[in-house]
Amino acid sequence: MRRSAAASSAGSRLRLWRRYYSSQSSSVFCTGAIPNLNKQIHRRDWLRRFPQPNKENLMNMSALSSNWLIGHKEQPTGKPPFFGTRGARRLIIVGVILLSLAVLAGVLPRLSQRRKAVADTKQLEVPNVSVVSPSAGAPPDGLMLPAEVKPWQEASIFSRVNGYLKSWVVDIGAHVEQDQLLAEIDTPDLDHQLEQARSQATLAQGSSQLAKITNDKWQKLWHEGVVSELDAQNTATNQDTTKANADAFAANLRVLEQQVAFKRVTAPFAGIITARNLNVGDLIVANNTSTEMFHIQQMNPLRIYFRVPQANATNIHADQTIDVVFPDQGGKTVPAKVATTSESITPNSRTLLVELHLDNPNNEIQPGSYAQARLTSGSLGQIVTLPNNTLLFRAQGLQVGVVKPDSTVELRDIKVGRDFGTTIEIVQGVTPSDKVILNPADSLVPGDVVHIAAPPSSSPATELAKK
Repeated sequence: MRRSAAASSAGSRLRLWRRYYSSQSSSVFCTGAIPNLNKQIHRRDWLRRFPQPNKENLMNMSALSSNWLIGHKEQPTGKPPFFGTRGARRLIIVGVILLSLAVLAGVLPRLSQRRKAVADTKQLEVPNVSVVSPSAGAPPDGLMLPAEVKPWQEASIFSRVNGYLKSWVVDIGAHVEQDQLLAEIDTPDLDHQLEQARSQATLAQGSSQLAKITNDKWQKLWHEGVVSELDAQNTATNQDTTKANADAFAANLRVLEQQVAFKRVTAPFAGIITARNLNVGDLIVANNTSTEMFHIQQMNPLRIYFRVPQANATNIHADQTIDVVFPDQGGKTVPAKVATTSESITPNSRTLLVELHLDNPNNEIQPGSYAQARLTSGSLGQIVTLPNNTLLFRAQGLQVGVVKPDSTVELRDIKVGRDFGTTIEIVQGVTPSDKVILNPADSLVPGDVVHIAAPPSSSPATELAKK
């Protein structure tokens, strides 16, 4: 209560002083010295020194205010002036500038980081892809084509007569010479037919001789005028008829004799027996081609047949040396000469049939073996290849993704040729200057924007090695 009363009394005195100031024309009050001083001197001390608002106290207050402002000769109690000075204003300005710089130093990096984060986020939205350029050149390791090994000549031996197998002389694997006996056939029916034909031929020959004698006699009588000309012509005609009949029986006899000779089955040429399908006592039916009696092959030299694609057909010529590889013999490679070609492209396969001749003196290579004909790079044309991991299997067919100059994706239909294992021949669809995507995603669609992670490589093998 005491403090509240004191504060009320001080407030009353202060109001009295203010009314008194306003009634005076002192420069101290007009210039604001007293208000400034009021800010530095505590209100209680001021009112304690000068309790009554009169002229004397006013002069003392003015002197005290001037001394403090000029030289601080008398320092009143309270806080010194600060915010009203020029140095204070400069300090405030410097502080504001420093504070602004500090704010900028903290905000600008954050804004830069934010812009970078936004850019990185947009960059992450664009998928990175690796690309490869199609490789143009000869096929890797040449061109391996499947080949067929055939004997120099071969024959299936059948029977020309009916009968029963009497005996066989050679078995499979036997080396035989030309006209060597292989088997004999028992032909009882043919033997009887032969006897009958011989008798008929003898009878016809006798009748022909008798007709000739008769005709000669009647011709003599006709010239003597004993018989008529008609009778002489009849005997001449009878002679011609009986002679023709005798010739027919003689020809039939020769046919049967030749058939009897087929009872002996012989080799048509020197070779090796590779099959025997009948045993002693088996029924033999003439001209039955369903089952062969023997099969014979001549294995030295051998014929090698293979087909060359149309794109490389013009590079094949006679006397060209081509390596023949036999995988079942540890990759044994034997050189062979091109003997001839079909000189025509097969419409169905668009290939050229090529025949090689290969010497086989020791029969080390068996006909029917699997072989490969290897064409060297020098004998092949240029092809375009891509790694297998660039292909897209779509409902539309095989496709590849190509990155265009504007970094968008184009899906191209392609036609493939030969498969070389890690790479495949591209017949149509891409060029060596294209950038083809490696390991394309199944979700890839035309127009997608992508980023190339690595420069294109012209070596598919190198790219595959990195994978």
